[in-house]
Amino acid sequence: MGLDMYAYTTAEKVETDTDFFVEARTEIAYWHKFKFNALHGWMQNLYYSKGGKSDEFNCDNVRIDLDDLDDLEEVLKEGLLRPVDGFFFGSQTVEPEDVESAQEFIGKARAAIAEGLTVYYLAWR
Repeated sequence: MGLDMYAYTTAEKVETDTDFFVEARTEIAYWHKFKFNALHGWMQNLYYSKGGKSDEFNCDNVRIDLDDLDDLEEVLKEGLLRPVDGFFFGSQTVEPEDVESAQEFIGKARAAIAEGLTVYYLAWR
């Protein structure tokens, strides 16, 4: 059992910040909860702060904009990203390679947004 975490882009027009559906998407990042559950916790907080309604935050989309990327970048820079407790949530540390993968995602996401694409996060367990 695990949690697969994805960041996608889409050219489709997305009108809301959460709980939307798209037909076509392109994966720009993948993480696994066992390795980087701290990022999932950050995305879950983002989802609820944007009005997400799901009780479990499972298979729910959250749109990521430039302000969100700035916030994530600052959290990474300051070392404030914290692991999440939970059943099968794996590692309780944030490793340097986790930070590097998030920074790589931020770069890809910024480039995609500059091209007019929508960037979003989706986790599935």
